[in-house]
Amino acid sequence: MTKKLLILLFFLGSFFLHSQNLVWRTNMTDAIAISNEQRKPMLILFTASGVPENLQNEIFKTPDFAVWSRDNVILVKLDLSDSTTADGDREQNLKLKSAFGVEDLPEVCFASASIRKNKTTFSALGKIAYKPGGAKSWIAESNAILHPSE
Repeated sequence: MTKKLLILLFFLGSFFLHSQNLVWRTNMTDAIAISNEQRKPMLILFTASGVPENLQNEIFKTPDFAVWSRDNVILVKLDLSDSTTADGDREQNLKLKSAFGVEDLPEVCFASASIRKNKTTFSALGKIAYKPGGAKSWIAESNAILHPSE
């Protein structure tokens, strides 16, 4: 009986480990509100269909990234090719891409934002693209952007 219980716990544990779903916000207004409420910067992923999946597969789908992102950032995914995005949001996403100087997709920008008198002001902290080396290396570089004085 104990052996069966241990096996069941092992499988449940591995299931939950692999099902660590990241919560990606797609609405910038909601993301800004959550970012300010939790006092965490936003990690804004600019992407589109057909772009290389290295960043997703080698960084974002790792347990290290799941733990790090939960503790450090609010995840925002702006898919520039999503045809279901409202025209106003699509226009806003393209303006943000230009404002952050994003040229190649996918690319990540770190930013904070404030809203005063219905005007949103972004403060860019830095940006990073995919680089080989795995999640730990990518996270270390992201930490250098988020905490430059440490």
